[in-house]
Amino acid sequence: MKKVTLLLSLLLTPFLVSAQTVKSPNGQIIVNFSLTGNGQPTYEMTYKGRAVVKPSHLGLELAKDKHASKGLRETSLMDGFQILDTKSSTFDETWKPVWGETATIRNHYNELEVDLNQGESKRKMIIRFRVYDDGMGFRYEFPQQDSLTYFTIKEEHSQFAMAGDHTAWWLPGDYDTQEQETQESKLSQIRSRFHDAVNWDNSSVSVFSPTGVQTSLQMKSQDGLYINIHEAACIDYATMHLNLDDKNMVFESWLTPDATGMKGYMQTPCQSPWRTVMVSDDARDMLSSNLILNLNEPCKIEDTSWIHPTKYCGVWWEMIVGKSSWHYTDDFPSIKLDQIDWNSVKPNGRHAANTQKVKQYIDFAAANGLQEVLVEGWNVGWEDWANHWKRDVFDFVTPYPDFDIKYLNEYAHSKGVKILMHHETSSSVGNYERHMENAFNLMNKYGYDAVKTGYVGDIIPRGDHHFSQSMNNHYLYNVQLAAKHHIMVNGHEATRPTGLCRTWPNLVGNESARGTEYEAFGGNKPDHTVILPFTRLQGGPMDYTPGILETQLNTWSDNTSWVRTTLVGQLALYVTMYSPLQMAADLPENYAKYRDAFQFIKDVACDWDDSKYLEAEPADYITVARKAKGTNNWFVGGKCDENGHKSTLKLDFLDKGRKYDCTIYADAKNAHYQKNPKAYTITHRIVKKGDTLKLTEAPGGGFAISLIAK
Repeated sequence: MKKVTLLLSLLLTPFLVSAQTVKSPNGQIIVNFSLTGNGQPTYEMTYKGRAVVKPSHLGLELAKDKHASKGLRETSLMDGFQILDTKSSTFDETWKPVWGETATIRNHYNELEVDLNQGESKRKMIIRFRVYDDGMGFRYEFPQQDSLTYFTIKEEHSQFAMAGDHTAWWLPGDYDTQEQETQESKLSQIRSRFHDAVNWDNSSVSVFSPTGVQTSLQMKSQDGLYINIHEAACIDYATMHLNLDDKNMVFESWLTPDATGMKGYMQTPCQSPWRTVMVSDDARDMLSSNLILNLNEPCKIEDTSWIHPTKYCGVWWEMIVGKSSWHYTDDFPSIKLDQIDWNSVKPNGRHAANTQKVKQYIDFAAANGLQEVLVEGWNVGWEDWANHWKRDVFDFVTPYPDFDIKYLNEYAHSKGVKILMHHETSSSVGNYERHMENAFNLMNKYGYDAVKTGYVGDIIPRGDHHFSQSMNNHYLYNVQLAAKHHIMVNGHEATRPTGLCRTWPNLVGNESARGTEYEAFGGNKPDHTVILPFTRLQGGPMDYTPGILETQLNTWSDNTSWVRTTLVGQLALYVTMYSPLQMAADLPENYAKYRDAFQFIKDVACDWDDSKYLEAEPADYITVARKAKGTNNWFVGGKCDENGHKSTLKLDFLDKGRKYDCTIYADAKNAHYQKNPKAYTITHRIVKKGDTLKLTEAPGGGFAISLIAK
């Protein structure tokens, strides 16, 4: 009788186990999981008893599989599930990043694993939840199994049901670019604002829905909750967007398709990226969160001694503004570029990447403590680089005749400086992968240790989107191969980051957003840089390229655009926009005009032992204090929107009993990002722990402070 009872109990177990709860370590976040009556996975999330995510469904829709057994060809992973087992666990570690905002990071969560079986198909799927004090992540896992080996994802249907019509800071859904202006609106207003939000002049625009948005999506509820939806550890998977049901305020995942319209090709065992929801009633917690990093795997590079935070300058801004060119000649050749005798080609006289000019930048870097010099336009092919049907336009090893690669590297090294390599692929990824090993070997030969990659234009050869599964695999392949060659990577026009820099810390920078270059293309809104830390920077640091002190471009070029910050606001970005890779982006001659202000760029660190977010409100203001790695020195940056901001800073973060030489770079009383952008003051004083500083940030302005321990 006991055997019969035990057997009956085992048979009934899937029907008896229906709801599970997992809480954050501090108990303030609660995630509940259950199955609906038809076996559809469902979850909900609360914070301090307030709804963050209302009951929301989970699952994946599969494409038809002609090789599947009869009756299973159209079976989705949406419903019909039973719970086989659940497992709960706790994890708590402290790890040390190779570089970062803090010297150590705590990774502390409670986990719930739900093992599911899908009825007749017997397909097995695991949904794993990890709940932290600042949010949670969940992902789908597919163990190796006879009933599910290869499958194609038609769509992922992960839902995020919002509890209200929140204010959101969003980018329109686009499979190829994040280089757009962030919009601010209620969720219910996204549809009406969508058309005006899209940059229809951009040839790469590939929007999918009038209510589609990109992640990282920052929101604020009417009752003061800050909520952020993103993803972590996007590996061998398509980048996720969100599509809004604006009648019910329910977001649903929307994956980037490939050229055939499919969203992913999977082979078990495999897993999805983590889908993340951060929440707090304090905006500062959004900026100090390490949720995305913690959901990535530990570092896979055994020896990281060659990876180093870097401050650099470069031959770049004058070309962006339009004063100089990337290409060597205006007589665009009609024959194949590798058949040209470049010594017989007439130069245009505007080619910036020439030996004499690069030497000047090397001298500037050496004189001002900058470690590297970026040089764009050094290699042949720029004359025809945008004609994407030419798959072999770049070989990444052949310099123009006026760029002496051997001499310049020897000269740079003699000055204690390195040159930062540039690889513009023109999105011909097949060509780049064919040449990548040779290109990295060339870098090793000449002592380059970092590369800036570029992916401008439509993807060749297949036409997949920039954020598709195949392209995400390419970006990671580039980083992994670079690691074997001890090369750091700064990826531009690539997919938005999802914390992979923890696993591969040679990924020191990404663009993946609208950067400083747009100040030369009509300008960024003054609130742009006080939104990005809440959105784009959640997944990893951005190579924003700040430091444009000559904010009025027509003073030295024919460009009529102007920078939408004050001069001091540019200094603040070195602290508020965290990155281990920071560029002094302006021209050396422009820095010579403002030597006293340039001193802050020379002094500020780009690697930190500690960071304290002192003030924060999305799109309004950010104030952060950071302690430079291995020192007792602190740097503080404050940045605001077009309305200005008044800050009262309590220096409680300083070491007790120690005095500091304090230099304050502030907007002058009459400063204004549009009317008087270059009005600033510099004051000096001695301060200690407990002192208070009162500062006024001009419209579009900010402040920067160095605190050097005595």
